[in-house]
Amino acid sequence: MLSREDNEYLTQTDPGTPMGTFMRRFWTPFMLSKEIAEPDCTPVRVRVLGESLLAFRDSDGRVGLVDEYCPHRRVSLFFGRNEECGLRCVYHGWKFDVDGNCVDLPSEPADSAFKDKISLKAYPVREKAGIVWAFMGPVELMGGLPEQEWMEVPDDHIYQSRWYQESNYAQAVEGEIDSAHVSFLHSKLDNDAPNKAALTGAFFAEDTAPKWKVTESDFGMTLGARRRVDGGRYYWRMNQWLYPFYTMIAPTPGESRTVRMWVPADDGHCNIICITYRNDHAVSEQELHNWSTGAVAHAALIPGTLTPAANSSNNYNIDRDFQRRESFTGIAGVRAQDAAMTESAGAIVDRSLEHLGTSDTAIIKMRRLLTDGARDLEKGVEPLAARDGSLYRIRSDSVIIDEDVDFDEKPDILEGMRVNAHAAE
Repeated sequence: MLSREDNEYLTQTDPGTPMGTFMRRFWTPFMLSKEIAEPDCTPVRVRVLGESLLAFRDSDGRVGLVDEYCPHRRVSLFFGRNEECGLRCVYHGWKFDVDGNCVDLPSEPADSAFKDKISLKAYPVREKAGIVWAFMGPVELMGGLPEQEWMEVPDDHIYQSRWYQESNYAQAVEGEIDSAHVSFLHSKLDNDAPNKAALTGAFFAEDTAPKWKVTESDFGMTLGARRRVDGGRYYWRMNQWLYPFYTMIAPTPGESRTVRMWVPADDGHCNIICITYRNDHAVSEQELHNWSTGAVAHAALIPGTLTPAANSSNNYNIDRDFQRRESFTGIAGVRAQDAAMTESAGAIVDRSLEHLGTSDTAIIKMRRLLTDGARDLEKGVEPLAARDGSLYRIRSDSVIIDEDVDFDEKPDILEGMRVNAHAAE
């Protein structure tokens, strides 16, 4: 459990908070490039780390991320005109470029120097592999983007989506790195053997209390969970958690890989970007169908929104008859099952009331790494991972072995989780 004070320290990311300051040392992914695909397209509202911002692409194709509110009378620039390399407020015509410079002030006399004293808060932005990042910390401390494997694969090897979740980022991440719940929450029923058909079959059904081995690294930590399978063999599933809000879920052999980014929108909401990709060949039509409809890995959304179709307002479409006959939860889809649990605890769970067990090892360590990082920064120690994008050249993995040894004692397993500089070529 955490004290109320430590819980607030972990979960609050607004400007000026210790955790918010820590997260602002990293490049922050906030949307998909395709959401602002065309020059002079409609601006998009975005909430990032407790700030109300506006993203737009100007006439030259440059992307800006700026304060949503005009510095004149604080009206929303969402209603502005995106034209001629700038965003113009429709209230009095003030216009700003992607760097926040005021480039036109038509409501003031032509000889006025007032324009040179006005600026709109703007953050440096980069695009890579279909994702848009912003750097919201001190520009003199700006490092490189995280060098992740999916950023190097061809376009036909990858699928991306984004949605919002009604919970704090920390409990969303905790749900993702909790390997123990897969044996229950995502399981199906069998008339002869309840829970036999789990997310990846008997790997999760036959051993519901995995052995944990968590190793810490400069990038974050590797979350090893071992289960006994196939008459005495051992199934190791090595997920990754990377500073400050990335998760990589281990695939079963031959399947696609998944990366999720759990970006705080504000203290009560999480902005989720999901990547599914293959580094062996182009994705199939069936995979694209499963991902785009939310059947696997991604969330099915209410059309025209970033809100999942199965949500708290409809109890995630739980079907009690389906729960009695086929599904452990009665909720269709892994994403909806996870969201139902994470959001049901409230926007910010009261961790002073929880009782953690051995299956929560990864969760305990993640909380400590984040809070230690923020406390170190308060003492003047900058986070290494924020400065060195090469630390992110890692992948999740899963293997079946005969030996009763920990995954980090097997050099071939460790090598399988490393990504070299030309892995996708």
